[in-house]
Amino acid sequence: MNESFSRSTSASTSAFLGVERSVRGQRWVKRSTLEQEALALAMVQSLGLPDMLARVLAGRGVLPDEAERFLEPKLRDLMPDPDCLTGMREAVARLKQAIEAGESVAIFGDYDVDGACSAALLAQFLTSCGLTARIHIPDRISEGYGPNVAAIRALRDEGATLLVTVDCGTTSFEPLAEARVLGLDVIVLDHHQAGETLPEAVTIVNPNRQDDLSGLGYVCAAGVVFLTLVALNRALREAGFWQGRESPDLMALLDLTALATVADVVPLIGLNRAFVRQGLAVMRGRGRPGLAALMDVARLKSAPEAWHLGFLLGPRINAGGRIGDAALGAKLLLTGDSLRAATIAEELESLNRERQAIELVSVQEAEAQVWRILEETPDAPLLTTFSPDWHPGVVGLIASRLKETFRRPAFAFALNGEGLATGSGRSVPGTDIGKLVRHAVEQGAAQKGGGHAMAAGVTVVASDIARFVECLIDAMPVSGTETEAHDLMLDGLLTATGAQASLVSVLNRAGPFGAGHPEPVFAFASHRLIEARSVGGNGHVRFKLRSGDGTTLGGIAFRAEGKEIGQTLAKGIGSPIHAAGTLSIDSWGGSDRADLRLVDIALPE
Repeated sequence: MNESFSRSTSASTSAFLGVERSVRGQRWVKRSTLEQEALALAMVQSLGLPDMLARVLAGRGVLPDEAERFLEPKLRDLMPDPDCLTGMREAVARLKQAIEAGESVAIFGDYDVDGACSAALLAQFLTSCGLTARIHIPDRISEGYGPNVAAIRALRDEGATLLVTVDCGTTSFEPLAEARVLGLDVIVLDHHQAGETLPEAVTIVNPNRQDDLSGLGYVCAAGVVFLTLVALNRALREAGFWQGRESPDLMALLDLTALATVADVVPLIGLNRAFVRQGLAVMRGRGRPGLAALMDVARLKSAPEAWHLGFLLGPRINAGGRIGDAALGAKLLLTGDSLRAATIAEELESLNRERQAIELVSVQEAEAQVWRILEETPDAPLLTTFSPDWHPGVVGLIASRLKETFRRPAFAFALNGEGLATGSGRSVPGTDIGKLVRHAVEQGAAQKGGGHAMAAGVTVVASDIARFVECLIDAMPVSGTETEAHDLMLDGLLTATGAQASLVSVLNRAGPFGAGHPEPVFAFASHRLIEARSVGGNGHVRFKLRSGDGTTLGGIAFRAEGKEIGQTLAKGIGSPIHAAGTLSIDSWGGSDRADLRLVDIALPE
């Protein structure tokens, strides 16, 4: 697929519906090029695909001879031999040894969704092999990200002989050196960007190692763990380990792999599409009590879709790591007890509501800081905000909201009162923020940090924040993000009459959608706004549009109240607007209908 080609070509065409500057300051442009429209026609004629589905595929660079396989991403077709990952054979050999000897294995995970899912995946497999695996998820405030010396010593004292770090460990030089001194073997299963030098370990399996040629750098940590379990299961089977005992159902583990893949915002391309497509099918069976309980507290009654994982389930698991017990997520995902699952899910739901309240106030303060920055430096390429009052667990959310609102890379720092600042950054396409943070660490402008292209974490001396920012700006690409940050790519024009649940079902065949494989965005031209009201207490706005023939279409604008979109909706009742958004199916009341998730508005000339 050639997304960059479609972007660069589309950006040079006339504005869609003549919208040069929308309410959010975006220029509306058509996603498909003329060449891609011709390819879409070829798919319609040769494959019998619906026209709109063909246009969506072609606009994402799918060629006619790839379309059928793309629409049905199967794990057996896309699954590589796990041994293609550097260090995989060594990891499998050591894990196999631990299983056969009945060793005590400790799992050290990150406190986000990917870390919780990765830890639960590995622990569930080891349990099926007869081992008792101890999971340690660090406290975000007292321990910080990644392995730490105190925790490793405690795990060794408890009898662990093998430590497996998941979603962390690639840059943990001192803690892993201490593990070696203690006689504790370490395997790292990670996906974060790596430098030329790696810590001491039995092996480090990470597709983003500089010497890894697997081409799987887009896979999250849970994906790396799943590949490891596939290889480990094969090795155990070849050794006759499963004779006389039931081997684990690896396909049943794809629910957690899918959840982590979506929540960690890695590109939904290649193998990841198969992980998510088949993982959603597993999740719909509600066979994992923890996920079933989480869907219940999130009031998710319909079959889960990819966006539900990122917007409903993921934030609730993250809430424990942000402001509560970081281990709650892994405990929820591992438990087989429905009552215990319901209790943990309710606790996470409560923490999530508390997190939302903290986030709301913090984001408002951060946005005020940004407006002051932009008054002095309107073209600031990087936004940096900080406060001693912010909870370290929400700085990533603050940075994400700033990135969404101002469409440029953003950092938010929580000052701890002891001279240190814990920060998190989010980026836009074209700026690899993980690489920039690693550069700052190498230059001495940050104490520690890392991440991937779109998200990163960092710890700096509070008095060095300005130096850190200067270091990043000096290393940022001169160009390459402006068009993507300010253009809204549209897949076509629809009316309320044409926006039917049946169309959404057809379009979903091209899913799952997410990072790297964007959801189709459609424009609704000159539809009259007949209703707009706040709902949910989180700044969401429900609205209703009416087309010229009287057909109505309902929708929601998330976190829009008080923002440009929310203000425009509040003032525009009774007036025609151009609306742009994505479509989903609303099954409320027992009948399926299309629902518009608004992303932008423009006023007709």
